[in-house]
Amino acid sequence: MTEFDGLPTLRSPVVVAAFEGWNDAGDAATGAVEHLELEWAATPLAAIDPDDYYDFQVNRPSVSLVDGLTRRIDWPTTRLSVCSPPGSESDIVLVRGLEPNMRWRGFCDELLELFHALEVESVVLLGGLLADTPHSRPFPVTGTAGDPELAARHNLATSRYEGPTGITGVLQDASARAELPTVSFWVQVPHYVSQPPCPKATLALLHRLEDVLDLPVPLGDLAETAAVWEQTVDDLAGQDAEMADYVRTLEERDVEPMAQASGEELAREFERYLRRRGGSGGPTGGR
Repeated sequence: MTEFDGLPTLRSPVVVAAFEGWNDAGDAATGAVEHLELEWAATPLAAIDPDDYYDFQVNRPSVSLVDGLTRRIDWPTTRLSVCSPPGSESDIVLVRGLEPNMRWRGFCDELLELFHALEVESVVLLGGLLADTPHSRPFPVTGTAGDPELAARHNLATSRYEGPTGITGVLQDASARAELPTVSFWVQVPHYVSQPPCPKATLALLHRLEDVLDLPVPLGDLAETAAVWEQTVDDLAGQDAEMADYVRTLEERDVEPMAQASGEELAREFERYLRRRGGSGGPTGGR
């Protein structure tokens, strides 16, 4: 089942998972998991055997040279790694891979078997979707949970979506049926600039992930990269009158939801930020 024999004993592990493809507009979700792999120095844990789940004519393996001499074939699959964030009482299991081409139920069963063996306590699924959101505004992140108690704990909505779904939705359903607490977060990516990567969307997911994990996520240079991305899109819009008009229309439509944020909501968000960054937890706390 996996490429690695023997699984470690982890501390109250939490899974954070993302999959390339339909679930991952702008590579926002897999970009978030990849960022965590690097910032938290994740170590390889396991890999799903790809033969049962991937069509290699659709997702082809790649050949690389090792030391300029030996040829190595890297197979497309889903890999798990583990990290121990500083100051956290839980280990984080990171799952990143491709949406399978076939046998989704078996794929989810295999992942859940791994989660059970690792004694995972909860799962956080990340995704990105194309939407009519302006690139110049904060990207909305929608969080859902199938269990009403879990939704209330994290101030989330219970999912009422009906329609086509991807592997993220299927895994969330399978986890719920296995009585494993699972939440999902979806960032809205502007459809008119959806080419990956979209660092601003990745940044929005990481900020939301901080809330549910209740620990600071190191951002590295991601905030600066997101600012450069936004400025680049601004420049492109400035050279295209039709695109500029469309962006202004989206911005005007976006003003009303922004105005609805209450002072209490803003204060709560600020308190969460200070708590994660080691502040006093109040509006007058700080650096």
